[in-house]
Amino acid sequence: MILFISDLHLAPQAPGVSRIFLDFLGGRARAAEQLFILGDLFEAWPGDDCLDDPDDSFAAMIVDALHDLAAAGVQLSVMHGNRDFLLGEAFAARSGARLLPDPCVLSLPAWQFVLSHGDALCTDDHEYQAFRARVRQADWQSAFLARPLVERKEAVRALRRQSESAKRDKASFVMDVNPGATDDFLRAYGYASLIHGHTHRPARHDHLVDGIHVERWVLSDWNDEQGECLCWDGETLIREHLR
Repeated sequence: MILFISDLHLAPQAPGVSRIFLDFLGGRARAAEQLFILGDLFEAWPGDDCLDDPDDSFAAMIVDALHDLAAAGVQLSVMHGNRDFLLGEAFAARSGARLLPDPCVLSLPAWQFVLSHGDALCTDDHEYQAFRARVRQADWQSAFLARPLVERKEAVRALRRQSESAKRDKASFVMDVNPGATDDFLRAYGYASLIHGHTHRPARHDHLVDGIHVERWVLSDWNDEQGECLCWDGETLIREHLR
């Protein structure tokens, strides 16, 4: 059994989501062979050194719970999202997770999937794509991570405020995947079924690309009331609600 989740946006200010996630890690997830977290596990990530911040133990609590899951024998894989793209090797070592490239092909005996956070397919959001290209550069990340942690935390908070403000002025379609870009992506990855998050619009979509039917599954975001995982049982994908 393989489980897929994304867009939890964990933060101290959202204790309900954290409770659901910790319960999930200690319960439902233990029955899986693999757990894939496809981006935005955290609301923000200022750098791996936040795990050793004596004034904030939240990140360490979550990462230690991930480590417990990995130690129990569940293979854990984490992909960067648009909120936590600075997750690094120290996070991976402490959590026991494997950091995935985006996109990532998952070949299974019965099916083939391609996994992505999904933000790169929102090509109509030109402002965000320019920001994404800038902050994913190694030079930008090195310079940012060289700043004191307290400054980085404030910078991340400022970026979040700017992002939320900008969203209010954007049309709905701008923040969703572009149909043409998505079909090109499916074609490039051999018509494999796509699983992604980011848009917070959980659904199953049917694409017809070059006469070939391709499924696209959009993962749900989590909130203080419930979460959701997508379960592959070896034959089919099934959504499971978590409370």
